[in-house]
Order: sequence, then C-alpha cells, then structure tokens
Amino acid sequence: MAVSYNRLWKLLIDRKMSKADLRKASGVSPNTMTKLRRDEPVMLIVLDKICDTLGCNYGDVIDYVPDKERSENS
Repeated sequence: MAVSYNRLWKLLIDRKMSKADLRKASGVSPNTMTKLRRDEPVMLIVLDKICDTLGCNYGDVIDYVPDKERSENS
C-alpha cells in the first residue's frame, strides 16, 4: 500500500500557503512533514490536524496508490 500527498501540495499552492505555514498552523512536527514529503504513511490524527487547518476532507489531501501502480511507475 502506498499513498500520495500530491493533492495536499496542490491545495497549498491554490491557497498560496507554504509547507512551513501549514506545519506551524496545524502543529504538525517537522519529522511528520518529512514523511508527508516522502509520501510515507502518517497517522490519521495528523491528517485530522491538516484537514481541520485547511477546512477540507481526507480525499482533498491524500490519494491511495495500489502497489501494482507504484511498481509500474518505478
């Protein structure tokens, strides 16, 4: 199982918000932001904080990427 946070980065661009701004506003740790940048899984509480800060839903910030697709793109 893999995830992609490309939707989150696009949403930040649309709102003219930097990753650092999001981190500070949501209270997410720098290590967790690194996980997000690397498309690594994070706990749902992190997504809760981000969605609460941005006023959006999980589907607005994350995509599920099946393992088959991920291996084809590698």
